[in-house]
Amino acid sequence: MKRTVSVLAALGAWALFALLGPATSLGQAKFKVQVSPTRIGKYQKVEFTVEWAERAQYTNPFDPDEVALDILLKAPSGKRLTVPAFFCQPFQRKRILQGGRETDWLYPHGKPVWMARFAPAEIGQYLAVARLKDREGQAQSEVVKFESVPSASQGFLRVSQKDPRFLEFTEGGPFFAVGQNLAFIGEMQYVTPAKVDVIFDKLAANGANFLRIWTCCEDWALALESRRSAWGRSWAWKPPFAPLPDAKAGTSDRQCVKLSGNDGTALAVSPSHRVALRPGTPYLLSARLWHQDGAAVLIELNRHRVQVKPTLKLGWSKLAHEFTTGQDEFWLENMSLRLQGGGTVFVDSLSLREAAGGPELLWEADPNRALFGQYSQVDCFLLDELVQAAERRGLYLQLCFMTRDQYMRMLKKPDSPEYQQAIQHAKKLIRYVVARWGYSTSVGAWEYFNEIDPNLPTDRFYDELGQYFERIDICARPRTTSAWSPSPKDYRHPRIDIAEPHYYLRPADRKKIREEVSAVLERAQFVRQHAPNKPALLGEFGLATDDWRPCDEMKKDRQYVHFHNALWASALSGLSGTAMFWWWEDIDAKDAYRHYRPLARYLADIPFTTAGFKQAAATASRPEVRVVGLQGRERAYLWLISAEATWADHLDPDARPSTLRGLNVQVKDLAPGVYRVQWWDTNQGQVVQEAQAQVISGVLELAVPQFKCDIACKILPVQPR
Repeated sequence: MKRTVSVLAALGAWALFALLGPATSLGQAKFKVQVSPTRIGKYQKVEFTVEWAERAQYTNPFDPDEVALDILLKAPSGKRLTVPAFFCQPFQRKRILQGGRETDWLYPHGKPVWMARFAPAEIGQYLAVARLKDREGQAQSEVVKFESVPSASQGFLRVSQKDPRFLEFTEGGPFFAVGQNLAFIGEMQYVTPAKVDVIFDKLAANGANFLRIWTCCEDWALALESRRSAWGRSWAWKPPFAPLPDAKAGTSDRQCVKLSGNDGTALAVSPSHRVALRPGTPYLLSARLWHQDGAAVLIELNRHRVQVKPTLKLGWSKLAHEFTTGQDEFWLENMSLRLQGGGTVFVDSLSLREAAGGPELLWEADPNRALFGQYSQVDCFLLDELVQAAERRGLYLQLCFMTRDQYMRMLKKPDSPEYQQAIQHAKKLIRYVVARWGYSTSVGAWEYFNEIDPNLPTDRFYDELGQYFERIDICARPRTTSAWSPSPKDYRHPRIDIAEPHYYLRPADRKKIREEVSAVLERAQFVRQHAPNKPALLGEFGLATDDWRPCDEMKKDRQYVHFHNALWASALSGLSGTAMFWWWEDIDAKDAYRHYRPLARYLADIPFTTAGFKQAAATASRPEVRVVGLQGRERAYLWLISAEATWADHLDPDARPSTLRGLNVQVKDLAPGVYRVQWWDTNQGQVVQEAQAQVISGVLELAVPQFKCDIACKILPVQPR
């Protein structure tokens, strides 16, 4: 239920008005804010919808320099908070079976709206007002209130206040990331929006809790800010753009589309996202056309055709053609401009809307659409859905949100105007992503870039953006970034909270590192040398060819041994999460999610933030067994793996790993006392043997049960101190 509360009914509301200053002549009566729901659990979503009248139309409502809307809150403790609002286009979503698979039909629903989202971190009553600033001045709403009540939520992820090498929840419990990449999500990708729910279900059912998601895929998948165009693609960008034919030199940089050639020459109108149409609905196709040499043009849209002949010898002709979609016409499948008779036609302001009015459907056809500061509302809506799907399943997302190639060319000289412009563009994007998704506890971390050039002088960039995040993201979730080769300066940067290397084991690397366990441990050691006191994640990992493609060996590893081993090695390496595998299509095709479950069960009660972990001082009695582990003063967690158990030794289908018997392990540096020793089956995720052992002369000696491949161990004090 939504309700608007009078300022007279809000006890203590005057304190908020003191922060705002005087209202403009617009007045409160025409500037309204609604809050829903008015009673909500702690850390759960509250939405504000804001309406106002008699204001100017905004050229770019996403630009806070043109129009800035904020919600000012007074928490039960008296603390003042500011939450940015955002402009958005709602969509209707349906899943339609087409070509044997479910396809998402996304259609604009109603008018664009202004909203804000917030998750309360205190119990009690909140007061809120909306504040609007634009070129006409400042205006404010009446006060609304809502109540926060206890919930089971643990809150947001943050760098642990107990041990900064790990992550924890706002409520204090430890969080260890178990997950993978799921970077490319889109209708033309392996992971379609409709398939997200299926994959999320499998991940959650198997104990995974963390995903690295790209929202920076330019025009091939999910991208918030990118070059999306109906006239070309980012990987072969040669659009048919030209200056307006009637523009005087130097007076305008506006462009249009040029179609030139012989009779029949055609130009495809091909948006990068699939344009939905509503069946049985009247539409208006409009444009301006400038004909030269008597050229005519045939516009084809699905099965609808309209011929446009020149009406003037020189000048712009206007097209306004109405048509009605068929009852089975759900998408703009094919659209083209085709010359009739040869010559040249310039096309400007090509538009497709419902005849009764409504949002522009062919927004990608605008050759003048800004590269920065325009946020794809289709992709933003899909990210809304993605975040909500993660919330329902207890998954946490690291959102990589800035399109690298747009910014990288501007970050070469820190004292240049281009560098400063990149910072300003990035701050506006940050404001939008925090406003729209910052409320969600399932947004675990922000990632600036995927694999930017590590040689760029980005220190100032990350410093200024970090300061901005600290002001605007009241939930203080961690930030990270990645580079295409090792970047210790980023790992050490004081405003990069999570150090994030990427690594692929390729044939060129195997001269030094033969298998996956050594690769994971080497990367963990490297990043910890440069980031000893902050969280660290191996953000991408996998087997690959020298040109970064899936390798044949990975395809042969049907049991996904390399995946299993890398998960266990990384979990006990001192990193803050498991190695995040890149090849999500292969994981899904082989249904390898099962490998998460035993590890998640094993990790469930490990006190990462309070045990004071260091690398385990543990050795096996036989050299062919490697021991990987962590230990504190009175506990240890070990993983033992046979030299025969790496992926390279499993490629031969006739190979049978030996059963290891009579093995002992010695653990040093544990506090004196008696310990409970649990031996875990790493494939089932359950205890297979339990015993007690005592530290004698500073050493705990353990008899290892017989095993093949690998086995894990928990060493816990019988009487904790």
